[in-house]
This record gives sequence, C-alpha cells and structure tokens, in this order.
Amino acid sequence: MATSGATSLSGFQQVSLILLRTLIGWHFLYEGYYKLGLPSWSRAGQPLTGWTASGYLRGATGLFSGLFHRLADPRWAPFVDRAVEIVLLLIGLSLILGCLTQIGSWGALLFLTLVYLAAIPAQGIPQQGNEGTYLFVNKTLIEWAAVLILIPFRTGEIAGLDLLRRRAPASVEAN
Repeated sequence: MATSGATSLSGFQQVSLILLRTLIGWHFLYEGYYKLGLPSWSRAGQPLTGWTASGYLRGATGLFSGLFHRLADPRWAPFVDRAVEIVLLLIGLSLILGCLTQIGSWGALLFLTLVYLAAIPAQGIPQQGNEGTYLFVNKTLIEWAAVLILIPFRTGEIAGLDLLRRRAPASVEAN
C-alpha cells in the first residue's frame, strides 16, 4: 500500500484506517439505500408509512431547533427527505470506494454534526427509541470522531479510487 503525505504508516495502520473508512461508508450507504427504498410522501404531500426525517426534525432541541423544526414543515419535508437520502448514498459511496474521500469525509462530518446538534443527549436517562442511556456522548458523536480521525490521513490515497488521480501520468514531453 502507498503511504500518504510525509507520514509513513505501517501496514496495520493503513488497513485499520481503510477498514474504519469502509465501515463508516457502509453505514452511510446502507442508511441512504434503505431510506430511498421506503415510501415517504405521497404526491399530495401527506406522509405515508415509511421513512421521513420530519419526526426527528420536529423533536429537535437546543440552539438550532427552530431551523430543524422549519425543515420538518410539510412543504419542505419531501425535499429534505430526498436530500438526506442522496447525501447518505453519496457519502457512503465516496468512503467505500475511496473516491473523493476528503469531500466524502467532510460531508460525513457535516452531516453527523447536524444530526448530533438536532438531538444532543443531555438528559442522561433512558429515552424511548434509544437502545442505550447517553449523556452527551452517543453513537453519532463517536462516529463523528472516527470520521475526524480519517480526514488527515487521506485514506483514498492509501487504498481507493483516489489513487488513480494521484498516479495519473505526467504529460509527455514533445520531441
């Protein structure tokens, strides 16, 4: 495997970073794929059974709750739902394929930031719909930290389609 920048990583370190990137990518890709496959809104703008971000956005608390609540409005909800599905798919593909991984990683960081800010776990008691009890640190924040670790290592240049850009042949000199 190639090394990234001036930092020389061991094979184990490289494999660990690629595994981390791939698992995070799979999480994003499958979330997007699953949500995209479920019906969310009818043509009349009425919710159907299936996935929609509206419930999560309406339940937002904290500093940006007003913005999240406005995004849950039925006029915006179908567009927000579709945007979330597409963003999840694109981030997932980027990270799994190692293609434009810096953009995919920053996109994942931004997305996870928004998800965390919409529902910061500040109560420290069991919440309905959660499988654990969280006080400030939850799975979203842990995945956010994992993505933050990936960014400086440019993992697409270790293994992924970003290698193709890096190894592009230099222009041929004219005779």
